[in-house]
Order: sequence, then C-alpha cells, then structure tokens
Amino acid sequence: MRQQDNGNRIFLKGLVVAGLVIAMLIPGVLIMNLVQERQKRQEEVVKEVCSKWADEQTLTGPVLMIPYTQEVSGTNGVKEKVVRRAYILPEELRMNGNIIPKVKKRSLYNVHLYQADIQVSGKFDTVTPELLGVPAEDIRWNEARLLVNVSDMKGMDEQMQLEWNGEKRPMESVFPVNDQFEEGMSAVTAVAPGSAPTFAMRLNVRGSRSLYLSPTGRTTVTDIASAWKDPAFDGRYLPATSDITDDKFTAHWKVSPLVGNFPQVWKNGAQKLSAGAYGVRLIESVDGYAKVMRCVKYAILFVALTFTFFFFLEILQKRRIHPIQYALVGIALIVFYCLLLSISEYAGFNAAYLIASVATVSLITFYVRSLSRSMGTVAGFSISLTALYAYIFVLILSEDHALLFGSIGLFCIVAVIMHFSRRIEWYGPAKPGAAQDGSEDSGPYFPQV
Repeated sequence: MRQQDNGNRIFLKGLVVAGLVIAMLIPGVLIMNLVQERQKRQEEVVKEVCSKWADEQTLTGPVLMIPYTQEVSGTNGVKEKVVRRAYILPEELRMNGNIIPKVKKRSLYNVHLYQADIQVSGKFDTVTPELLGVPAEDIRWNEARLLVNVSDMKGMDEQMQLEWNGEKRPMESVFPVNDQFEEGMSAVTAVAPGSAPTFAMRLNVRGSRSLYLSPTGRTTVTDIASAWKDPAFDGRYLPATSDITDDKFTAHWKVSPLVGNFPQVWKNGAQKLSAGAYGVRLIESVDGYAKVMRCVKYAILFVALTFTFFFFLEILQKRRIHPIQYALVGIALIVFYCLLLSISEYAGFNAAYLIASVATVSLITFYVRSLSRSMGTVAGFSISLTALYAYIFVLILSEDHALLFGSIGLFCIVAVIMHFSRRIEWYGPAKPGAAQDGSEDSGPYFPQV
C-alpha cells in the first residue's frame, strides 16, 4: 500500500500548490487596482493641463452667411419684416495642416499637446439671388459674414487674417447672431451679386490629443503632416493615402461631392457639418500604465510555472518544500509588479522592467539555492525565469502579434512541462515482481504535505 500512499501524497501536495496559485490571484487583482488608480490619476492630470491649454479641436467651415429680410404676418395679422439668414458652403476647399507636438510635464506625468498651423483656401460658387432663392432687393449683401467654428476657442491666441478676394480682413472672435455655430471666428465679407468669392486664411490652433477637420466644401482636399510617430486616423473618412515613418507622418484626404451629407445652400436652421469630420489622434502606441497592466495579466503564468518548477524539484530531489516557502516565492513574483509600476513612473517602462526583473530573478535564484543541492538545477531555474521575463517583455512590445506569439509560447511551455513530467514515477517505481495492485510496492519515500 505504500505505493498508493505516495501517489496520494503527491496528489494532495499538487492540490495544495494549485490552491496557492489560485490564492496568488488576490494580490494580482490588488496590483491591477493599483495600476488603474495610478492611471486614473494620470488622466486627471492630463485633463487639468488640457483644460488650461486647449482640448481636442474640431474645425468646421468656412461657411458664408448672407442675411436677408422676409415679410411675415405678426401676431395681430400685421405684416412685418424680419431678418433671416442664408448659408453657403464652398465649392472648393483645401486645407494644409502641420501639427507640431509639444510636451508639458506636470508632477510625474508628461502631457502631449500640439500647435497646429493650418492654411485654408478655396472659393464659392457664383452667388446670385437664384442660388439663395431670395428676391435680390431683400438680400443684405454688405452684411455677409464668413464663419469658422473652433470647438475650443482657448486654442486661438493670435489675431487671424482673412484674405477675401485678395483683400485682407481681420477675423473677430465675436460671433454674429446665427443658427449654425455657437462660437468661433468671423469676418465681414461684403458680397457682390453675381461674384464667385475666393478666400484664404491661416489658422494657428492649440489643442491636445486630436485634431479634426470638417469637409464643408463640395470638394475638399486635406493634407496633414506632423513629427508625431504614432498617429491614429479617425473620423468619418480615412485618408486616401498616408505615409508613417519612425519620426513623422503625412496623410491626404479627398472628399468628393458624392459623399456629402448636407446641402451646399440652405436657409435658416443648422446643419450637422461636424458629423463628417475626419482627422488624427496623437496617441502613444502603448503608454506605461497600459504596458504594466498587460504585464500584470501574465502574473498567474509566472506563479503557475514557478510553482510547477518547485513541485517537480520536490518530487525529483526528494526535498521538503513547505507551503509557506511556495507562498514566499509567489509574493516575490507579485512584488515584481509593484517595483515595475513604481519605477516606471520615474525611469520609463523599459528601464523599470529591466531593474525589477533582475532584482526578482536574483532574489528567487538565491532562495532556490537554499532548497536545491544541484548548482545545475539552480542555474537552469535562473536561466528559465530570465527567459520567461524576456519573453513577456517581447510580447508587451509586440502589440500586433502578441496573441500569436503568446499562443505559440504557451504551447511550447506546456510541451516542455509534459516532457519532463514523463520522468516522474507518480506512484514510485514498482518493486520487481510486485503485484499489479501495488501491494508489494517499495517505492521511494515522498514527504507528506
């Protein structure tokens, strides 16, 4: 019966080790909560800085507004004239933008901002009473205004100039009464009946995180360039062409009349011109907290594999390893993530990962040395744990192929464990001539849990 007892003891010890692995999920969850708390703090700092600099920007326009009078019946049936407004969108619109990234440091965090230099030009169709659908004598040609909407006016800190039919005019931040926009810039642009006005302006816009432009022209062509290396093109339309290198990007959009979702001319009311906006978000491929969070998700893998090594060590070398010793090693593995999180806030993720992994591997290797008589075993464990940390680091950096590499790596790890587990006589070697039920077994002693 001794063979069966050995098998039971191995099974019970395996259950204890499995329970310890599951128990290590608790501090793992606490580490995740800590990462989320620090990430939330970062978001609060970024939001505070952006609120003082300028938030995400969406530029919409230009839109030509022409007032006209219309006779309506009053409350007492008396005819009276009221002012209405007609709106015209450009026939052709071209926008060329250069985004200059800027970094502001607040506390432990770097906040990514930008200064955009955008040149806008184009022309309108021939403006006639027939185009507006209003009698010529009711149109207030001299009160026409060009409107440009800026989502966050804090980003406009310079006096803008409009070139209207070759003549320079100042743009004001005070908006006239209109149905379309709540804030932005405008300029008085008297329109001659039957003319096809041209315009050009240069906008210096501050913002953060993203910049969107609305294609208000019947045909809109947009080119954006920046020294930012991690753009995310977003909005209703993706660029027709783009070129992204290690230190900059360029993108080109061309929106044709066939995809417009609003009229070129309308009277009164508002159109959702910003619904067709497109642009770019300036993001980091993977920020520090996101990398740490992804690392923590592999914590159970580290604990399970390390405990498996200790379990095999206990069986093959007949060493008594107490559950407390398993727990201490598990805690050391979890502390790695605390080190990684705290150091990364000062030295960056890569340096923090190197420091934390070297410290953790050294600590656990020293502990294994006290449990094993074989220097080869100690060296093998140290090399294996180092390789595992290096493997996880590669997975963290390889966003696009992380799932593929991770699946292949896990398969290989399971295959190695299965290979070495074949050497274990789980019930101990049977005594020559022993009965099949193991009643005469004299296998080696295995320590009780």
